[in-house]
Amino acid sequence: MMDWTPIVFVIFKGLVLCTGMFFAIKWHYDQGKKGKEMQKGAVLRAGGKVAAIFTLSLLGLGLVTFALSRMLGMDLTFP
Repeated sequence: MMDWTPIVFVIFKGLVLCTGMFFAIKWHYDQGKKGKEMQKGAVLRAGGKVAAIFTLSLLGLGLVTFALSRMLGMDLTFP
């Protein structure tokens, strides 16, 4: 049972973060359509930049966490 707990939590966290990103981009897109005369391409580009920055920061955080856990001597091998 304990072997599946981290897998379930990581999948849940990923779903929550992706859902939150989707609604944040959608909200900004709707705000751009409402008052300002922003072009559709500019909004999509901004959303793409946000998604790319988020993905890179998530990757960086994962690498830092991996390096720190290796430095502290934790066993990171899969059974």
